[in-house]
Amino acid sequence: MTQTTSTVELRAGDLRLALRADLGASVAGLWRGDLPVLRSTEPAELTSSRLSGCYPLAPYSNRLGYRRFRWLGREYTTERNFDDNPHSVHGVAWQRPWAVLEATASSALLRYRHAGDAHWPFEFEIDQRFALDAASLEVRLVFTNRAAQAQPVGLGWHPYFPKRARSRLHIELAERWDSDATGLPVRRVAQPGIDADVAHLEFDNCFEGWRGAARLRDEKLSLRLTSSLPYLVVFTPQSKPYYCVEPVSHVSNAIHMTDPAAHGLATVEPSKVLEAWMRLEVGAA
Repeated sequence: MTQTTSTVELRAGDLRLALRADLGASVAGLWRGDLPVLRSTEPAELTSSRLSGCYPLAPYSNRLGYRRFRWLGREYTTERNFDDNPHSVHGVAWQRPWAVLEATASSALLRYRHAGDAHWPFEFEIDQRFALDAASLEVRLVFTNRAAQAQPVGLGWHPYFPKRARSRLHIELAERWDSDATGLPVRRVAQPGIDADVAHLEFDNCFEGWRGAARLRDEKLSLRLTSSLPYLVVFTPQSKPYYCVEPVSHVSNAIHMTDPAAHGLATVEPSKVLEAWMRLEVGAA
């Protein structure tokens, strides 16, 4: 394990994990030997969490529509945080510096304390724990409501995977949310799983009914992604050298839906916690 005030590197077997606490507790890179498992940059060269291999999503995933919401009878606003997007995106934790509380050769614990601001009005604390072994990476989030009132909460992760020859997805699913031109979900349709080469896919959607492991394979690696979270966002941009398979706790913009809880958004009472985990198993092709 190597560590500076902002960088932590963990090793186990052939796996090496590099973290940047100051850039949203993001994963700068995950390698198996010299081969990137996630989109990977040496930590000293990473300039923003948005260019990282993975970052946490809290206190909501994906889009919060038009940067405003109503909660417990009161109106709130959030700030623009993602280019010229009309919505606020991915919460606040991914754009804030975290503290390194613990670090060993193969594990680390990072924490962010949010005081409440124009980007998110409620106070909270969130821990992210990384555990690396010779064949897998496990990440856990523990969100604690430090506000004096209940707050709406969603959690997730945004991993980026490099496209390689024969990159392929196999995921058992039930339904897909289609979106409007701004990225907000507008209708749910049947989606009998995904089983195809990434090069043939054009998704930027949230999916329901995720069952079993999401399997990601290419000419070099065979990956299994599992999570306690019930939804997946799959993003397969044709023009980019990466794709994303994101475990999340709720449908994008769930807070604006008629029944937010039915679409995964949690209500966390003062001093109560919400937890989530994600596990990525790494093997040879």
